[in-house]
Amino acid sequence: MSDAAILGQVALGYSPFIDRQRVVTATRLTVFPLRPDAVLDVGQLLAAVGEVWPESGGRVSLNVVSESLLHDLLLARPAANLMVEVPSFMAADDANIEALCALKAHGSTLLLKGRPLKELPRAVLPCFKYSLIELDDDRRAGHAPMPPNVVRNMPFLQSGVRSVLDMEGCFERGAHAVLGWPIDDAVVTTVARGGKAVAAPGVQTVVELIRQVDKEESIERLEATLKRDPPLAFKLLRYINSPAFGLRVEIGSFRHAIMMLGYKRLKRWLALLLATASKDVNLKPVMFAAVRRGLLMEELARGSADEEMRNEVFICGVFSLLDRMFQQPFDDLLATIPVPERVRQALIDKSGPYQPYMDVVLAAESESLFDFRDAAERLMMGVAEINRAQLRALMTASELE
Repeated sequence: MSDAAILGQVALGYSPFIDRQRVVTATRLTVFPLRPDAVLDVGQLLAAVGEVWPESGGRVSLNVVSESLLHDLLLARPAANLMVEVPSFMAADDANIEALCALKAHGSTLLLKGRPLKELPRAVLPCFKYSLIELDDDRRAGHAPMPPNVVRNMPFLQSGVRSVLDMEGCFERGAHAVLGWPIDDAVVTTVARGGKAVAAPGVQTVVELIRQVDKEESIERLEATLKRDPPLAFKLLRYINSPAFGLRVEIGSFRHAIMMLGYKRLKRWLALLLATASKDVNLKPVMFAAVRRGLLMEELARGSADEEMRNEVFICGVFSLLDRMFQQPFDDLLATIPVPERVRQALIDKSGPYQPYMDVVLAAESESLFDFRDAAERLMMGVAEINRAQLRALMTASELE
């Protein structure tokens, strides 16, 4: 991963673009300067981003919270898969007409961020593929008065989405995609019995496998459990054979996986499988968030020589949204799913040695400079190191998709 000086001069945050099918189609990378007077190198930023999202790879939108760095970005020639968010006040400035038109001609995708307070120059209107409108500022959502006879001509994306209800409302109003983590009130479509959500068969199989692995039961018993759910077995082998796992030989069977990985390493991939086992379409973004959380927490702990700790923080991140998925408090969930004590402390008590790692993850997801600074201080980790961990985790997440 890049050692560019800019990674020590900015705070990074990220969030997903989610389409109508609840598929994550792109990632927003927010870039905050740590000091408002810092001179930042746009070439270093593009190089660092390009390592994670090469031109032939996934799409990423740059939300640069620095007018000088964004101005330099408008004069650069970013790769075709890189979208640029342009605040409405900059789009309305005649001084930027030439740069915006040049970017459009270059093939760049430009997003108009925020509701313009004055009419945009006629020449720049065709430069923008979408407008990006904050949910709380959207007049059609009832959060602000809608002037009469106003027609929205530019296709729009909705930012600031925090719940499934918000997400569904945005799509009803015609949004092409939403930007945010709809994890506040996500629910699973399972039958409730006795006031608790009942897990689908695939989920029950994974939970049983985690229990068996925790007890280090025989390979024969583990294989017998997995054979009850062939799609699950296929998904597990796909994860293990992904580039993210880094094995040099292909794993062809569950028995082979156990022999190659051992019980402790296998348990982390079963945790990933559990967090992605739901068939509820509204939970796709939540599962995506869980995977990224686990990968980022593992990357933050990469400097530790303790492999057991790295496996545990991965499981902690991956499991951190299970309460939303199953609509049960962690006290109840973890009574049936065995987890290490340090993971239990973080998930139930919001305490213990893994909580500072979780705080960094939450700060990155909230795209908050204040929270980033505070979490980095509590974790006692350098800004550049945290940013490199974020980029490595985002790269690995893209390899698992």
